[in-house]
Amino acid sequence: MDWTTQIDGYCERLGPDYWAEPVNAVTNAAFLIAAVVVWRRGLAGVEKALAVILFAIGIGSYLFHTHAMVWASVADVTPILIFIMVYIHAANRMFWGMNRIYSTAGALLFIPYLWFGAVLFQAIPFFAISSVYWPVALLILIYAALLRRRMPRTAAGLAAGGGVLCLSLLFRSLDEAFCPSVPIGTHFVWHILNGAMLGWMIEVLRRHRLSGVSRGTASHAPPAE
Repeated sequence: MDWTTQIDGYCERLGPDYWAEPVNAVTNAAFLIAAVVVWRRGLAGVEKALAVILFAIGIGSYLFHTHAMVWASVADVTPILIFIMVYIHAANRMFWGMNRIYSTAGALLFIPYLWFGAVLFQAIPFFAISSVYWPVALLILIYAALLRRRMPRTAAGLAAGGGVLCLSLLFRSLDEAFCPSVPIGTHFVWHILNGAMLGWMIEVLRRHRLSGVSRGTASHAPPAE
């Protein structure tokens, strides 16, 4: 594999230059800003780790939209995958009361789930463009649906995050289609919405922690959440 192979996958990029995608590059600040904002909210434990990873997502995505090479693509997607798996682990612990072993196993199962989900979405017109990300939105909404009775506020927070992710995926998927009328494309909207969504997902964990609701108490006192 040639790690320096150029990648041209977005409407805004018209050449190999460093600033060939200025809007896509600059809007990665949304991830950095979101990470700083949630950090100042008073995070604890895994929430802090997720904020740091969120900051790394912004840096990785910036590298990809400036260098646009294979190595930069790896720098882009790796923090995203780590964020998702750490979040699943935290959700399993906080929402379902799983121990560390089961929570970790659940996070690792995300890999085959993602592969299978991506294959399915790849077969659906329009969804194929972002087939790797749609399973993530679906998983968030599944968690929200399963938690809606025991932890309604947490479920509502997850549903809101899943909804914003679906909207951001819409803009990501329309990027090439809008090239003739919008030269800069729509991928930059994915950055802005995604930065806000990931910050919000960390906030959902923080609010859940502060609510004091756990798997063992939620069924007895859901309104207190």
